[in-house]
Order: sequence, then structure tokens, then C-alpha cells
Amino acid sequence: MAYALVRKDLHRKIRVRRAANLILFVVDASWSMAVSERMQATKGAIMSLLTDAYQRRDRVGLVVFQKDRASIVLPPTNSVLLAKKALADIPVGGKTPLSAGLLLAFETIKREKALHPDILPLMILLTDGAGNVSMGNLSPQEEANRIAEMIKDEQIKTVTINMEHVAFDQGLATKLAERMGGVCYSLGQLRADILYETVRKEMDGLK
Repeated sequence: MAYALVRKDLHRKIRVRRAANLILFVVDASWSMAVSERMQATKGAIMSLLTDAYQRRDRVGLVVFQKDRASIVLPPTNSVLLAKKALADIPVGGKTPLSAGLLLAFETIKREKALHPDILPLMILLTDGAGNVSMGNLSPQEEANRIAEMIKDEQIKTVTINMEHVAFDQGLATKLAERMGGVCYSLGQLRADILYETVRKEMDGLK
């Protein structure tokens, strides 16, 4: 008995490839009462994200800004060992070059997207939103605002963690988050597990 095949009888197997997440922490490491707490929470959240990313292709990185510059403490990686080594000694202190931190984060994510077009980037910014060092002729706040708008134009998803004490909060972190087109959280306690859960929730929204 002969069978006639028609086009609808043919099936093609399609492999669905899961896009990888890139989580880039951008942390104010200038002097403040909370700088130690901030760093411990960030380190803990990074290690937790890397530990539960072993079955995925997710990567995590860290940019810090302090004194008169920003630096990549942890280039995007999925290695727990590399992260432990890089996070062991992070410089702190000095003024707050917010715009330098934002620009380095922007450039890092742009570079990663060029290398890995399928990545889904998420920037986690820990700051009070008050920069006091410029890279050029603009005021620190205006310079930071312009870079924030570049980040928004690039459609990079951002989450700002407001580090200002509630009694002194002038809304600078919230305004900066709005310019980046992202959300702003004021966490009751800045602990590694709380920061980790906040990031995980936002990662679910990347899909």
C-alpha cells in the first residue's frame, strides 16, 4: 500500500537555545557608613548567582567607582574561583565618580553584547545617586544624567538600589533610575540574601 506525503506531514526539529544573562553590578565604593555592608552584600549576591548558574551560561561582573575613577574588579565570568580571587580585596574610599562608573558599565555591556549578541544584560547599580566628581566640563550630576540617558537609549535593563539613609534621602537615586528607564528599590536591610533575591526576581523579567 503506497502512502502519499504532503508538506504538513513533514516536521523539522528546532533546537531552542536559551539566552544567557549578564548581571553587571555597579557599586559606589566611596567612603560612607554603609560601604562595608554594601560590599559584603554585593560579594555574597555575586557568589550566590554564580553558584546557581552552573547549569546555565549566565555570567556576572562587578564595576566599582571611588576616588576619581571606575574600574572593573570582576570582568564578566561564570567562574566561582575567579570571582573569589577578584573579590578578595576591593579598594574603597574617596569621592564619588558616579558618571565614570555609569560610563564604564555602559561600555562593558556594549562590548559584551557585541561579543555575545544573544545575551540579556541587567545592570544592578548600588548608589545614593549623588556623584561629586566629573570626567569633563559638566557638573557631576548632569554628566551622570546624560550617561543614564545613553543607557536607557540602548535599552539596557537597570535596577537601582538606593543606598541613601531614609532620613537624608533627596530622591537622587530614584531620579537617576528614572533617567535610565529602570526601577529603584530602597531595601530595608542590605544583606546578600535580600540583594540576591531582588536580582533573581528581576532576572525572571528579562525573558
